[in-house]
Amino acid sequence: MIGLNTKLLKDDVIIKIVISILSALLYIFFDVGHVTAAAQSPKVALGSLDSYPDFQSQFVPNRTIYVWLPEGLDLQQQHPVIYFQDGQNLFDSKITWNQKEWGLDEVATRLINEKKIPPFLAVGISSQHLGYRHSEFFPVKVWEKMTLEAQELILDGIRRNGGKVFNSSPTSDQYLNFMVRELKPFIEGKYPVSGEPKMNFLLGSSMGALISLYALVEKPDLFGGAACMSTHWPGLYSIKGNPIPPAIFTYLRENFPQAGRRKIYFDHGTESLDALYAPFQRQVDKIIHFKGYDAKSWITYVDEGGDHEENSWRLRLHRPLQFLLGK
Repeated sequence: MIGLNTKLLKDDVIIKIVISILSALLYIFFDVGHVTAAAQSPKVALGSLDSYPDFQSQFVPNRTIYVWLPEGLDLQQQHPVIYFQDGQNLFDSKITWNQKEWGLDEVATRLINEKKIPPFLAVGISSQHLGYRHSEFFPVKVWEKMTLEAQELILDGIRRNGGKVFNSSPTSDQYLNFMVRELKPFIEGKYPVSGEPKMNFLLGSSMGALISLYALVEKPDLFGGAACMSTHWPGLYSIKGNPIPPAIFTYLRENFPQAGRRKIYFDHGTESLDALYAPFQRQVDKIIHFKGYDAKSWITYVDEGGDHEENSWRLRLHRPLQFLLGK
């Protein structure tokens, strides 16, 4: 079991990280999954968007699902599909909590028109608010590798706005059940997408990257790849003595699939919360390399000056899309 006495970083690195965290206070206060205009429907500049408010589930709380289709999509052909976490932030900055968006419709349309990727469908899954999002996205099997003392410490974690980081023990296995037993069959029954793993992908940022990675590891027979942007390896907003990264490394060493038919993309910036991630990403990279992945099946990209927010993810979104969908 992973306990609390693991020393992760040297003191000078910790000082730099503390300074970086202070610059991310606004982000931490609100959380990327916090939706202030949940009742409004996003509008897209390009393509079309179907919305399914209050999508029913027996595994997780009901939520809105968005399905984006590019212009001129051939409905007689089967197309790739990417399942995006935090779907409420993908399309329309006018209704997001921080007035920022990924610009998915614009980025994807440009790449499709330039013949850099094939037409694909994007399924945006709305996330829960604040601590519920953390609980839903944190991998259960990583949680199980930590001691009870470590788990209690994590559950006691407080955000800088006074709220809890985790509102409950992780429920990510239920979230995976929702995705693969309810949402995925619905999408495949209603839209012209293929059910083949090589045409089904996952993409998320921060905690959304962590759940995307978890889904790929736990359901390798259903998904052919995942893009993990600014993966929040610490799980919390503190570093020293944090038991989460060692537990993640152990889980990946034991469970990440050997190289073969899957693709994995990682990235991170160098500012605000992203300044935390480089040492952890290097440890993950060692594990991925040991599993036999090469440049055709794995990329880790460092975005110098990149921040932990939608504008930065938008500027480099073309990279994971081309990597997952390109030939």
